[in-house]
Amino acid sequence: MLFHLMKKWIVIMVLLIVGNSFSQNYEDQWKGFFSYVSVKSISQGNDKIFVGAENAVFILDRTTQEIKTLTTINGLSGEFISTIYYSELYGALFIGYENGLIDVVIDGEDDVLKVVDIFEKPTIPPTTKRINHFNEYEGVLYIATQYGISVYDIANLEFGDTYFIGDLGAQINITETTVLAPYLYASSSQEGIKRALVDNENLINYEEWEPVAGGNVQHIQALGDEIYYARNDNKVYRFAPFNPTLVATYSSNVVAFNFSDGLLAITTEKSSHAYSEGFSLVASVNGLAGLEYTLRTGLVLDSNFYLGTSGQGLLVVPFGSSSYQQILPDGPILNSPFALDVSSGQLWVAFGDITVTYNPFPLNFRGISNLQDETWTNLEASELLGASDLVHIKINPLNPEEVYFSSFQQGLLKVVDQVPEILYNQDNSPLEDAILNNGENARVRIFGAAFDRENNLWFTQSRIDKGLIKLSPTGQFQRIDISNILDNSSELALNKLAISREGFVFFGSAENGLFGYNPTTGAFGKISEGEGQGGLPSVDVRALAFDASNRLWIGTRKGLRVLFSAGAFFDPSSNVESQQIIILEDGVPQELLYQQTITDIEVDGSNNKWIATATSGVFYVSSNGQETLLRFTKDNSPLPSNNVQDVAIDDLTGRVYFATVNGLVAYEGTATAPRDNLDGVYAFPNPVRPGFTGNVTIDGLTSNANVKITDIEGNLVFETTSQGGSVLWDTKAFGKYKVASGVYMVLITSADYLETKVTKIMVVR
Repeated sequence: MLFHLMKKWIVIMVLLIVGNSFSQNYEDQWKGFFSYVSVKSISQGNDKIFVGAENAVFILDRTTQEIKTLTTINGLSGEFISTIYYSELYGALFIGYENGLIDVVIDGEDDVLKVVDIFEKPTIPPTTKRINHFNEYEGVLYIATQYGISVYDIANLEFGDTYFIGDLGAQINITETTVLAPYLYASSSQEGIKRALVDNENLINYEEWEPVAGGNVQHIQALGDEIYYARNDNKVYRFAPFNPTLVATYSSNVVAFNFSDGLLAITTEKSSHAYSEGFSLVASVNGLAGLEYTLRTGLVLDSNFYLGTSGQGLLVVPFGSSSYQQILPDGPILNSPFALDVSSGQLWVAFGDITVTYNPFPLNFRGISNLQDETWTNLEASELLGASDLVHIKINPLNPEEVYFSSFQQGLLKVVDQVPEILYNQDNSPLEDAILNNGENARVRIFGAAFDRENNLWFTQSRIDKGLIKLSPTGQFQRIDISNILDNSSELALNKLAISREGFVFFGSAENGLFGYNPTTGAFGKISEGEGQGGLPSVDVRALAFDASNRLWIGTRKGLRVLFSAGAFFDPSSNVESQQIIILEDGVPQELLYQQTITDIEVDGSNNKWIATATSGVFYVSSNGQETLLRFTKDNSPLPSNNVQDVAIDDLTGRVYFATVNGLVAYEGTATAPRDNLDGVYAFPNPVRPGFTGNVTIDGLTSNANVKITDIEGNLVFETTSQGGSVLWDTKAFGKYKVASGVYMVLITSADYLETKVTKIMVVR
């Protein structure tokens, strides 16, 4: 044990010296909501099973059956995992990614060590850096990659040589390696199998590598004193130089070789087989009653198969049994969230997928996911009444159990109490099919939706004259003809929709800018790009949101604009122009989010804005946009991608959800919606303990409440007016110096002076 602890300490110290970096653990302020249904790789050691899913890991403790997850919240990169390996000797989990990154998780350490040498190596093309396989031998980790073999010293966590072993030293795709002394064997999809003496100090010389078998070889493994390998034709051979023996042929693709517990597990897409020395079959799994699955990997341990599937998580099957145990951490269906909506305490997620040019093909039929009380309920695609390409969600604010999903091909799906109730389409409603210019049937392409103050649901339909639609609370449809202001047959798509305080309906388009409709007068308005036409930076509108001041924030493919007067939009004489937000950056005036592709804008309880982008993460800006309060990217937060598709804010808790192309995460924000009264006022953290450097949140406020904080003698140290349901105090006296230890009184008065509330905060320095 002492040796192991000393070695771990040496590993960490050397890591700091050689320049690899630690990734921060974000568990205090963030939560991750990843899907684990698709398993890519499995390893084992120290009585644990390590499971690599798409871009997260879960660990099964075989003794306690407890499950621990590792995600970007813990410091993982969030990229797509290609393989994992656990070194029992060194207590280290190695996670290899398709882009060449390697994460190292050391037992007992909170932070993740990031190894970027391969990812950043300029002499290797970015498309050939995939980590294919890890193989440990006498303290050395042989890393099979798409370019060759990299050698890694586990004890010192540093790279040695890289072997380019193709003909004339070319880079070739090495699928796996194995050692059967005195040789190191490498399988390749291009040049078969090559071997070299493992103790040869000149393996960097490609001439030291002897070709011993041809073909496209995907897997190779030593078993006893023999080598077995699988070609891409699903045939397995016992190796002998240029004279292999065929030992097995499988009817489906061989996806994994895995040696553990003295047995070789050969896993195909439909079966898994355990072989002992001499290639003697010990056990097989050829089917599980009542379960459809596709296998991706597998291993055997203590007379059990551990099978990684593409859609069912991890399956544990005892030898000789057709029963199974499913191991699957709670989470959404997929790691590709596209649309979100939230009401107090619940989140809905849809996984529709259309291109940036609004092409829904090939159609995707995917389920939907619902988070309530931190527990996921997943509805499979087969339950959704035929709906595909679900691209937008709107929860009924007067009945949160009623949720509408926009299908960009099949109509409008209504879900009540987590049960799909009806799919409104051309067969059962006034909605009708659209026809493309080439005569192709575009079906019922619904996108943006929002409720007005009378609880009518407004939504847009693309490629049809009556493209603005109202659904009343009693189920009556009203279709508004927009052909006088827009030739919808030539417009690629109508998209996001927002409703002003007066009930004006605004909706964006892909090719014609922003439109507005006044339901009272029937008047339309429109702005486009360019000076004198409305001032939009692009006609491709992607995001719309009204803030607490009734200002419309507009996100486009090329930047941000604000419409300060919704009412003037319908006055032909007003010449409405949207406005830039100009900020000072290092003293130089700059346009906020200049040329950024904006995917969503959400307004929180403090009237601040969360603005999502397609390439630069998320910006959190002040109510007027003049100050960037926070910015989250893949580099400084647990966002698994800088491409953020949607944002949703739980006004009750302040939690902010981010749907990225690589998964769903949430930031535990503090800005909440204003409450109806002051009954629920509280402050946190309370007490403020020594070493605390953040802000104290005073939550449960009414709108525009006056908040004063005094010391016990009545001296005022802080005063503000709430924008939403919470305010922050930095524990300083008017921002100048930190207050001393003691009890501080919080005096709250509602905007109409009819309610008051007093609470206390204890500060301990």
